[in-house]
Amino acid sequence: MMEVAVIDAGGANFGSVCYALERLGARPRIVRDADGLRGMPRVLLPGVGAAAPAMALLRERGFIAVLPQLEVPLLGICLGMQLLFDGSEEGDVACLGLLPGRVRRLQGGPGLRVPHMGWNTLEPSADSPLLKGIAPGSHAYFVHGYAAPVTADCLAACRHGEHFAAVVARDAVAGAQFHPERSASVGARLLANFLRWTPA
Repeated sequence: MMEVAVIDAGGANFGSVCYALERLGARPRIVRDADGLRGMPRVLLPGVGAAAPAMALLRERGFIAVLPQLEVPLLGICLGMQLLFDGSEEGDVACLGLLPGRVRRLQGGPGLRVPHMGWNTLEPSADSPLLKGIAPGSHAYFVHGYAAPVTADCLAACRHGEHFAAVVARDAVAGAQFHPERSASVGARLLANFLRWTPA
C-alpha cells in the first residue's frame, strides 16, 4: 500500500481527497510541516481558498524551501495546482515557481459566471501517462475563479469563456485544476495514474 503525503495548506477538502486515495488502495497521511515529507513516495498539494494565505501558510510551515527540492512526484489540486506556478493575480502573490506562468482571474463572458463551478469538458492536448484512460471530451468538476495559462506544460485544457490549463505536468511536477475527488471515474483515473506515474 503506497503512502501519499497530503499537505495541509489550509484547505478544508482533506477528508474527500484522503477518501478518494483510500478507495484506490493508497494510504494518505496529512502532513502539516515539511519534515513530514521525508521518505514519502508521492506528495499531494490540495487547496481551496485564496493564494496569498495559502502561500503564507506554506512558508510558515517550511514547505516553500522543501517543495522545489522534491525528487518524488508532486500533484497540485485546484488552488494547489495554481500555487505551482510563478505567481498569481489573486493577492498579487509570488508562488512556488515550479511551473512557468502567472495565474490570472477568469473573465467569464455572456452567461458565464465567475467563479467557474460545475462540470466541464477536458480537451487533451498532449499524450501523457497521467491521462491514460481519460478520453477527449471527458467531464470533470471545477470550482475556481482564477486559472493558469495554456502553456507547453499543459496536458489538457478546458474552456470557460477562455481556454485555461486543466491538467499540467513538467518533470515530476503535475497539477489538476479540477477536483479529482469530486469528478467520479475521471478523477479516480487521474489519481490512479498519478499513483503509478514514473516521470521521465
